[in-house]
Amino acid sequence: MKVAVLSGGVGGARFVQGLVDVVVPSDVTVVGNVGDDLEVLGLHVSPDLDSIMYALAGLNDEHRGWGRADETWRVLDTVGSLGGETWFRLGDLDLGLHLVRTQALRAGEPLSSVTLRLARALGIELHLLPATDDRLRTWIQTPSGEFSFQEWFVARGHRDEVDAVRFEGEESAVTAPGVLESIADADLILLAPSNPYVSIGPIFAVAPIREALAARRVPSVAVSPLIAGRAVKGPADRMLARLAGGTSPAHVAGAYPGLIDALVVDEADAHDLDGLAGVRPIVTRTLMTDLEARKRLAEAALGAVAV
Repeated sequence: MKVAVLSGGVGGARFVQGLVDVVVPSDVTVVGNVGDDLEVLGLHVSPDLDSIMYALAGLNDEHRGWGRADETWRVLDTVGSLGGETWFRLGDLDLGLHLVRTQALRAGEPLSSVTLRLARALGIELHLLPATDDRLRTWIQTPSGEFSFQEWFVARGHRDEVDAVRFEGEESAVTAPGVLESIADADLILLAPSNPYVSIGPIFAVAPIREALAARRVPSVAVSPLIAGRAVKGPADRMLARLAGGTSPAHVAGAYPGLIDALVVDEADAHDLDGLAGVRPIVTRTLMTDLEARKRLAEAALGAVAV
């Protein structure tokens, strides 16, 4: 079975960990969000792509939920002592990846090529691609003003309510090589349990990807990032409540109009399935507490092919 996955960072990375336990990794292509990308101290950082790579390579910090395990911070401490910016925390081990990526990008290598090369160097067998090689950035409109995604999410701790989301560069962004082919060749398309607005939304801002899903001939299944109407981590529930009017499975599905055939929801939401017009619910336990739980969730999503 060939599977194409659209994914954000931490939640998506955990889901993909379970997926490659039940699907041959070389048959999986993950299309990652780059709307979160930013430049830190002159280095190009791709937080969602990095979270996926670190998780699949067994290098991620499960406790923090981002970055590398056993990290140290001596470089950042030095930056701070010299008056440099430290609000976006890059650890000593993490810096190595950003240095290699930035050097390659400045030499003219596209992000998709760099990402595949980095993934292979980390022993990752699946195909990891950015949605686009072009500059695409997420901006958050709030009552306090408009902020770049990372300024809102990290520097301001996503405390501002969100009035709207826009994607700088979406008018001209084209898909990275291999993305549309992976969707066309897939037997199943999966939308990982990621924030619909700021993790999956930037992927769909690349118009050919949205058009490919709208014209799909195979099942497309989203995994809800909410349990009992609440986000496990992050602001997805607050954003859905404010922008969509609620946090039920129907509100999650409504974020993907015409783009999904089924929605995987947690058992805690099984009583609240009204309004899922045209979208089939798949009920299971969705909390990804360990690798076995991640595998079980992946199997539930894959079950859509058999129906």
